[in-house]
Amino acid sequence: MTEKNGDLMEKIVSLCKRRGFIFPSSEIYGGLSGFWDYGHYGNELLDNIKKLWWKSFVSGCENVYGIRTSIIMNPKVWEASGHVATFSDSMDDGEQFNVMFKTSVGTGKEATMSYLRPETAQGMFANFKNVMDSFHPKLPFGIAQIGKAFRNEISPRDFIFRSREFEQMELEYFVREKDWEKYFENWRKIMVDFGKDVGVGKIHELEVPENDRAHYSKRTIDFQFDYPFGIGELWGLAYRTDFDLKSHNASSNADMEYFDDETGERFTPHVIEPSFGVDRTVLAILLSAYTEDELGGEKRVYLKLNKNIAPVRAAVFPLLKNKPELVAKAREIYANLKKEISNIEFDDNGNIGKRYRRQDEIGTPYCITVDFDTLESGTVTLRDRDTGEQERVIISNLLSKIKVV
Repeated sequence: MTEKNGDLMEKIVSLCKRRGFIFPSSEIYGGLSGFWDYGHYGNELLDNIKKLWWKSFVSGCENVYGIRTSIIMNPKVWEASGHVATFSDSMDDGEQFNVMFKTSVGTGKEATMSYLRPETAQGMFANFKNVMDSFHPKLPFGIAQIGKAFRNEISPRDFIFRSREFEQMELEYFVREKDWEKYFENWRKIMVDFGKDVGVGKIHELEVPENDRAHYSKRTIDFQFDYPFGIGELWGLAYRTDFDLKSHNASSNADMEYFDDETGERFTPHVIEPSFGVDRTVLAILLSAYTEDELGGEKRVYLKLNKNIAPVRAAVFPLLKNKPELVAKAREIYANLKKEISNIEFDDNGNIGKRYRRQDEIGTPYCITVDFDTLESGTVTLRDRDTGEQERVIISNLLSKIKVV
């Protein structure tokens, strides 16, 4: 890692702590390696990313069913999937170490050993029959979920890039074998569009060679990003063939086949899997958005976040916090905007310059200042985050100015 890139990572970590995005977990006790807590703005950013993903991959698509599966499942799930036998990493001395977190279910002699899930995919495969029986979907169709996963990484590092608790957004899309290439390309394009929607900078697509692919994959594309510590994996798109459903069919004796009642065919569908790490997406977005420039003769830092994912869409200020008439008017504008846009913030902490700098670092696209002219003319000052330019706007036109089209 170059000194310049190392400085960038340090700046991101510092900003996240200072502005309430991300904190070390259990920090008052010295923290715990590989675990992180999201503060208010980090949580808002997470939610906005997940909502946009859900719209792009679930609710905005036909025949995609969203579910939420348990973190702890019957350990036979992980035996069937191959995780118990093969989900390992190499330690320095060459000894293989299974990175699944073990836990116990029940007490005493009745306790059963199980695992915290290392991925969300198997919960969807295990529920394939339930979705079939409940919704009778026609191929192609998908099962999707967003949820936590856990891996006992030997060496967690690089902030939230490699941690032991993380969140995934995954889709298992079931197709006929003959159609897999068409749908693989369709989802590849949707993933590229999603990257643009959330404001991730240049993404590299790496065609993973056969000897580096997972044993179940016939084709995999790694979507990679230029992190300060080097190029690393961001997302993945895999053609998992029919491996998972056949494995669970053989191990559970449940019927994991698809029956086409129009043609009378019975077969095991193949699977296309777009997979996203939420935390890595957050890191890539923050790195892409981090900007240093000069405004009004002073250096400043701001997050050039896309408006559709910014934790705060707009902040409303009274010019002076000790003037009741300005505060009352600012509160009125704030309350009316918040009825339409939930992530509107009221800010009267410090002087106006400090408020601008704070909102810039949070990534707030707009600042709305209520001054004495507001009381006379019914207009406010609307400041643009990226340019610093200000314009007078009629209060009734504010909503149309700050909403995302």
